[in-house]
Amino acid sequence: MAASTNANPRVLLMVTGGIAAYKSCFLARLLLQAGFSVKVAMTDAATRFVTPMTFQVLTGHPVATDLWGERQSDALDHVEYARWADLVVVAPATADIMAKAAHGIADEIVSTMMLAFPGPLLIAPAMNDNMWRHPATVANREILAAREVNFVGPGTGWLACGTVDEGRMAEPEEILAAVRKLAEGLPAGVKAEPAAVSQAGFWAGKKVLITAGPTHEPIDPVRYVANRSSGTMGYALASAAIGAGAEVTLISGPVALTPPRGLADFRSVESTADMAQAVGEAQETGADWLIMSAAVADFKPANYAPGKLKKDVLGDGWSLAMTRNPDILGEVVPNHPHDGLRVVGFALETDDMVGRASVKREAKGMDYILANDPTAAGSGFGSENHQVTLIGVGGIIWESDSLPKETLAGEILQQLARADN
Repeated sequence: MAASTNANPRVLLMVTGGIAAYKSCFLARLLLQAGFSVKVAMTDAATRFVTPMTFQVLTGHPVATDLWGERQSDALDHVEYARWADLVVVAPATADIMAKAAHGIADEIVSTMMLAFPGPLLIAPAMNDNMWRHPATVANREILAAREVNFVGPGTGWLACGTVDEGRMAEPEEILAAVRKLAEGLPAGVKAEPAAVSQAGFWAGKKVLITAGPTHEPIDPVRYVANRSSGTMGYALASAAIGAGAEVTLISGPVALTPPRGLADFRSVESTADMAQAVGEAQETGADWLIMSAAVADFKPANYAPGKLKKDVLGDGWSLAMTRNPDILGEVVPNHPHDGLRVVGFALETDDMVGRASVKREAKGMDYILANDPTAAGSGFGSENHQVTLIGVGGIIWESDSLPKETLAGEILQQLARADN
């Protein structure tokens, strides 16, 4: 293993032939977001589940797929990547590759590189439960453990064979955490320098509080006032922050989304008042950053009806009296002061977007504000893509392209890291 010449540890991700190979695409992205340099090697069976081009696009490097270099876009020495890497991750690791590693068999690109690599090795097994418990597999993992090979998982859950049992590959966030731990043990020359200005170095260990989604303001037991926010942007920001090493608390209004894995805390709320209380309580535990991406309702019905309002009672017209909701950024956040807290808000504006957002940022004492126009092409509620303008004390810092929200979330965190360094 050669000494790394850059600040970020170099990870060789080896993908073998299991259905969990699709998760390795997400793992590659998390590793990159966390600041690692990543290259990929795949067995022939793995290429039947995920194409090498997917990993090449994700990592920006050719993918090693065979010993002869015949199917790579660029010719590769069959052990070049093994010499390049600081640590190796095998995910998913099949029973076959574990057997080869245990007994020194090198008959294709992945097993050959594993044998040629002298550094830290992390294996994330994935297989049928009976295969995992088979005496041969048990003996092979004992051999590997005796050689100080590291394991993460497997977990228990739905397997490809249709059973619910042990054998499921660890989730990408769990594997990332194991990689981080391994990276801490690398020689000083190959560990990432804490002072490095990167998204990962900046966000690692920071406590980040994120709000997401709409709020529902009840009119009666069956009706409410709401907006069209899906919560996708806030959830994407939470996922990206977790991937960058932050300790994330997500406070979410009512959405049809699954919370990202790896959250430090998750709180589900209904109304703006509920969200205001949750934000205040979360601030009491300490936060380095507050990112208010929730689209909270500014007003709520002045009177809640305990029973369903009947249309025959309401008549031909209905005037709904409204009253102001608490202003979370203007009232709740200042009442829970925390030294060093950075506050980021969102401004949804349909005219004079930058001007109105700038006034809002200053009036509410925010460090940064992300402005967007929901009527603009390539943006808006429910749209797969989104675009924003980041504004700070000195004006516009960055204007994004129209990007998928998951991609945009990572870009936003990078821009905030650069702006705050």
